[in-house]
Amino acid sequence: MNDISDSIAELERRITAALERIGAGVERRLVAPSGPSAATQVELDRLREEIDEERMATAQANERLRVQRERYERASGELRAEIERLTRQVDDQALAMQRLVNSTVQMREELRRLRVEVQAGGQVDAALINKAMAAELEALAALRDAESAELADIVAALTPIVAAEEARSHA
Repeated sequence: MNDISDSIAELERRITAALERIGAGVERRLVAPSGPSAATQVELDRLREEIDEERMATAQANERLRVQRERYERASGELRAEIERLTRQVDDQALAMQRLVNSTVQMREELRRLRVEVQAGGQVDAALINKAMAAELEALAALRDAESAELADIVAALTPIVAAEEARSHA
């Protein structure tokens, strides 16, 4: 972007110099009442060529600037989309982790109840065993979900690398 700014500044300097030369030529022409001399006409032709060259250089610089802006906008759009996708992944992982934490807490509470009941009387309530098993199954499901989310992140990170390698091997 700095190169473009430097190029534009250089073009502005050249245009200003050309306009000053044109102004000087116009003043000389106004002073000479008999019309342009051959030397003046040559100078005017040279100045017109310089102006045409400056216009062409300015148009080229503007085109390069437009292309750079389009690249920047495209890249920033892609980055925004990637940030949104990663944010969704983080949110999904946070939900899976919260579910895992909740089910682990529930499982520990049910296991604690079972231990207390066993210590107190020797007979274990079948409903407590069922609750403990359900809590353990839920904890395992939450753990599986968390691992699945982590694997999905790994696959998402590796996909562009694999695609680039495949493209490179086919080239």
